[in-house]
Amino acid sequence: MPQISDHILQSSNTEYQRLTNETLKMGEMAASQLEAALDVVERRDTNAAERLIMNDEAIDQLEAIISHDVMQLALRGPMARDLREILATIRIASDIERIGDYAANLAKRSTVLNAVTPVPQVASLRNLGRLVVEQFRMALDSYRTNDTELALKVRDNDKNIDAAYTSLFRDLLTYMMEDPRNITPCTHLQFMAKNLERAGDHATNIAENVWFREKSEHPLPPREKDDSANTTAAP
Repeated sequence: MPQISDHILQSSNTEYQRLTNETLKMGEMAASQLEAALDVVERRDTNAAERLIMNDEAIDQLEAIISHDVMQLALRGPMARDLREILATIRIASDIERIGDYAANLAKRSTVLNAVTPVPQVASLRNLGRLVVEQFRMALDSYRTNDTELALKVRDNDKNIDAAYTSLFRDLLTYMMEDPRNITPCTHLQFMAKNLERAGDHATNIAENVWFREKSEHPLPPREKDDSANTTAAP
């Protein structure tokens, strides 16, 4: 009987490792998509943007595969640790899929921006995007290495993304008020900036699920979050 149990345990560990690798592969795809989206915005490359939009389907397909594999593991009657692993993986895969969607949204709006006069705030959007990509990759590293300290760092760094988003949001409002001709491109940039800010939130979600998987018995410490842009936007 112990030999059978050992075999089941070894098999489960192999499955979990494969699931982790699939999730990390999906995460790398989404991070690359996000970087590519920022690049096509800056280069005003409509053809590259359209190819990027089509690539989003690959991330969606991988999420479906991961969800299927997770459910197969869940049906085996896992223990408490396994249940945390399963739940965290489902959540993380969902967050990664949303980040991939935001990358596709950036590419879609870039094709509209390419038809109008460039505005200087694209550089600020790029800087915001770099912060988000860095945050996302750190979250993936914390998942890869089970590093809860790195996960907390990701969570704390989210305030930097919020601050950069708030600064860009206010700059865009000012630019629109100065000249009505700036309203169309700046409105698209506002939506793109919000996509990036939300992508940063999903990266934070990934980090929080790493903490949940490793230290579910310990509550997360309070976190500072800058929501001043949302307050500014309220009627």
